Amino acid sequence: MVLQRQQQLDEILSGELLKEYKTVHAMIEIYCAKHHGVIHGLCEECTELSQYAKTKLDRCVFGQNKPTCNRCPVHCYRPEPKENMRAVMRFSGPRMLLKHPLLAIRHLRHEKKAVPEVPKKNTSNRHLRKSSGKL
Repeated sequence: MVLQRQQQLDEILSGELLKEYKTVHAMIEIYCAKHHGVIHGLCEECTELSQYAKTKLDRCVFGQNKPTCNRCPVHCYRPEPKENMRAVMRFSGPRMLLKHPLLAIRHLRHEKKAVPEVPKKNTSNRHLRKSSGKL
C-alpha cells in the first residue's frame, strides 16, 4: 500500500514539489499520531488535509520554483484548511528535527531562499503535466 501511494505521488508531483509534499505529509503524520491517536497512516480528516496540500502543490503558480508557504505572496489555501495546516506546522515543526531530520533541515534551508516574483500564467505543475500529455 505504501509503494502504491508513492507511485501515485510520483505520477503527479516531481522534483521540489514532491520533496515539499513529503515534508508536509510527514508533519501531518506526526500531528495525527499525537492528536488523533493514529499510529500508522492518517485519520480521515488528516488524509483530506494531505490530499488538499497535494492538490495545492500541483496547482501552485510557482511550479518547481515554489517558495515555502509561509513566505509565499499568493495565498491559495481556503481559511479552514489554512488554519488546520498552521496547527499542524506549529505542532510538528519542532518535532520534525527528531523524526525526520533531513526533511526538516532541507525545509529550513529552502525557507532562506529568495521568494521569486509571481510567474506568468500556465506555469503550474498541473498545467505543465496536462500540456505534456501526462494526467
